[in-house]
Amino acid sequence: MAKIFIVEDDESIVKAVKLALKNDFQVRSVSNFRAVKQEILEFEADLVLMDIGLPFYSGFYWTNELRKLSQIPIIFISSASDDMNQVTAMNQGADDFVTKPFSLDILTAKIKALLRRTYAFTKVDRLEFADFSLIENTLVNSQSQAEVELTNSEKKILSLLFRASGKVVTKETILQELWQTEEFIDANTLNVKMTRLRKKLTEIEFDQHLMTKRGEGYALV
Repeated sequence: MAKIFIVEDDESIVKAVKLALKNDFQVRSVSNFRAVKQEILEFEADLVLMDIGLPFYSGFYWTNELRKLSQIPIIFISSASDDMNQVTAMNQGADDFVTKPFSLDILTAKIKALLRRTYAFTKVDRLEFADFSLIENTLVNSQSQAEVELTNSEKKILSLLFRASGKVVTKETILQELWQTEEFIDANTLNVKMTRLRKKLTEIEFDQHLMTKRGEGYALV
C-alpha cells in the first residue's frame, strides 16, 4: 500500500484528505513543521502533498530540500493559485499543482495517476532464500504463509542479503545503498535499523537466518 505524506497546516483539510485516502493508502501528516524533510524520510513516503504557506519554512523550501536527495513525487495543494506560484512550484521540482478548494475525488485521481507514472515501470522482484520469499515490501514464510511488511530501507537491506546468497554483505555496502534515498546515516543508525529488522523477522521465524559477522557485516545462513 503506497504511503502518502501530507504537509498542510490547516487541520480541517488534513482530516478531509486523510478520510478520503485512508482506504487506498497509508497516510500520515506532518507533526513538526521544523522537521518536514526528516518526517517524510522516516515515513518513507511514496508521494507528498505539499502546501505553500507553512509555519517556519515554505513548501517551496521543503521541496527544494527534498529534491537534493530524492525524486519522490510532490503535488502542491494551495490557495495561492496565481501563475507565479504554480511556475515556482514546478521549477522547484513539483510534479503537479492542485488549487484550493479542490475536489477530493480529483485529488485522489491525480495521486493514483502520478503514482502509476512514477512507479509503473518498477520491476516486481521475487527473491528466494530457504523457505522464504521477498516480494516487494513483504517477506513471506512459504511454509506457514505468515508474512511481515517491511519499510523501504528494510526491503533494501534484505534485498542485498538475498542477492548475496549467503555471502557477507558489508556495512559499508548497506550504507551506500541506503544513502541513495535517505539522508546520511552512520553505522550506529544502521545498527538500530538492523535491531528493529531482526525483531520484526522473529514474527515469521526468519531471524534465525540473519547472522551478524562481527567487524564485517551481515549474511544469511
